[in-house]
Amino acid sequence: MHRRELLPEFSELLAGLEWDIALLQECPPRFVRPLAERCGAGGASALTSRNWGAFIRAAAARHRPDLMKSGEGGCNALLFRAPWRLVSVRRLTLARLPERRRMLWARIDAPGLALCVGNLHATAHDPWRSASEVLGASERALAWSGGLPLLFGGDLNLRVRERADVFDELEARGLAGRSAPDCVDHLLARLALLHEPARPLPPQARETGSPPLRLSDHAPLTAALRLR
Repeated sequence: MHRRELLPEFSELLAGLEWDIALLQECPPRFVRPLAERCGAGGASALTSRNWGAFIRAAAARHRPDLMKSGEGGCNALLFRAPWRLVSVRRLTLARLPERRRMLWARIDAPGLALCVGNLHATAHDPWRSASEVLGASERALAWSGGLPLLFGGDLNLRVRERADVFDELEARGLAGRSAPDCVDHLLARLALLHEPARPLPPQARETGSPPLRLSDHAPLTAALRLR
């Protein structure tokens, strides 16, 4: 338990990693701007659950983050470094109960390149509900992206060993790149070559300080895309 917020540690760790585009889930909304600034990045977000009374929740989280935990509220966020720039943003509500689930969709451009990104955090502990959310989100993300390349993923709360049929359907839609059978986090791509398929970073990539402090209960995924 930590009685102070860990924004400085998150910022330092994220800024030190090598990436062009970062997808974040369950991110406190007030973290998005300082994270982007520390990383020299632009950003966009979609509020998800527990965001009513945001000012009071944020104040409480600053004072006792160990008590508030995820009760502060969350969002799905996208960070992107130059030369990428934001062109458009859309948000899709996938569920309102038991918690609000939303997809953040954005188009970002770089010189001679365009990429669409769909980022979501699906319902946990209910593979049937999360499957419905993921398939619905992918359908809308593909429609919004038109003929442009699409990176689609996040914490899908789906394991290939439990719902291989969902990933078969996603591949039929052109979204390839399923993670390991027991992984709930995935990065899928359409009209883009997964030059390096998604893989989890080693434990030390999400640890800071001495003794090591682990900042996330999920191993970050990294992938390399080659746009067609």
